[in-house]
Amino acid sequence: MGTILAICQIVAALGLLNVWLLRFSQGTPYRGGEAHSMREEFQAYGLPAWFTWVIGALKIGVAISFIAGLWISALVLPAALLLSVLMLGALAMHVKVHDPLKKSLPAVGMLTLALIIVWASLGN
Repeated sequence: MGTILAICQIVAALGLLNVWLLRFSQGTPYRGGEAHSMREEFQAYGLPAWFTWVIGALKIGVAISFIAGLWISALVLPAALLLSVLMLGALAMHVKVHDPLKKSLPAVGMLTLALIIVWASLGN
């Protein structure tokens, strides 16, 4: 189980860092509404601009916790629980703006990873 947990942590961490650091200002087919950047996506959801930074900080913190959690296992479960809540919120925002299912797939995938990490962490 340890190897699967580590792989899930790394995949989730790299995915979060990719979206929030490398692709923040880029359009993707998965952005909510008609957004072409992360800022526009949060606007499409009707959220205040400052909320973008709060969610970004939380998700980057989760990514760092997952990486550090390879050595400090106590970081993993709280990070995975937080990510689960954040992904449920992301899914709710996609529903709010009536996005097609395709746009929700990254959030579903990340939620799935987070739940696997929670499950595996509880088993350790």
